[in-house]
Amino acid sequence: MAEENQEESKAGATSSNTPTTEGGRVAAEAISAGEANGANAGAKRAHRSQKVGSVVSDKMQKTVVVRVDRLVRHTKYRRYVRRTSKFMAHDELGATIGDKVRIVETRPMSARKRWRVIEIVQKAAK
Repeated sequence: MAEENQEESKAGATSSNTPTTEGGRVAAEAISAGEANGANAGAKRAHRSQKVGSVVSDKMQKTVVVRVDRLVRHTKYRRYVRRTSKFMAHDELGATIGDKVRIVETRPMSARKRWRVIEIVQKAAK
């Protein structure tokens, strides 16, 4: 069993997908040309953080302030404590005060705005 693994690793070491020259060195020109042509263009984007909260302010143009509540366990007393955070989010959907919205992390759009509203989960009762 171990002998088979050694043979496979030897075989894998001799066959390589990297371009080489006759001396066995990696051809730097071929690698840099592949990267310049967008070899990494098909790479997947990392998972973006999402949060659900309620809109507490919509006084700005295309921006809302979203309050996200979370429960954190107190280290000493072992009880759950409610913590709130406010995020400024870019809003193209027209959310109003009291709406429950889902926000997603995005590129910085201004000094304090790094989130975007992707859906209105529940409209506020009128």
